[in-house]
Amino acid sequence: MNTDPNRLERRGAQRFEVHLPLAVHFDGRTVPGFIQDLSGRGVFFYAEASLPEGAEVELTFTMPSDITLAESMPVRCRGHVLRSSSSAMVQIQLGERKGVAVKLDSYNYLPAEETVAQFARVAVTTPGATSDPVLR
Repeated sequence: MNTDPNRLERRGAQRFEVHLPLAVHFDGRTVPGFIQDLSGRGVFFYAEASLPEGAEVELTFTMPSDITLAESMPVRCRGHVLRSSSSAMVQIQLGERKGVAVKLDSYNYLPAEETVAQFARVAVTTPGATSDPVLR
């Protein structure tokens, strides 16, 4: 990770750091994950599965009110995997998760009464950190 404050930012959309649970639907199965950051064009999350580059995925989660500027709303996004990084793997009490970057192709808000899969929320620690990960 480059921490140079003078590096050129190449993202075309504002990125929001959020830590939200999500359900990742692909290849006929659903796995839990959690979002690290989100923009109008893409999302970076950790999941309990390896996703191949180019794989089509569907993500469901609740968009927070500070992004919608209204109520929190369930959303379904469709996109494809840009990269799945084993080097971004994190260890938590329940196992290992891989970092996945997805370019969003479309999204739609779901009816408020439609439930979005809820999974355990976790705090991530980086290698060399002194605190243990905590389930929330």
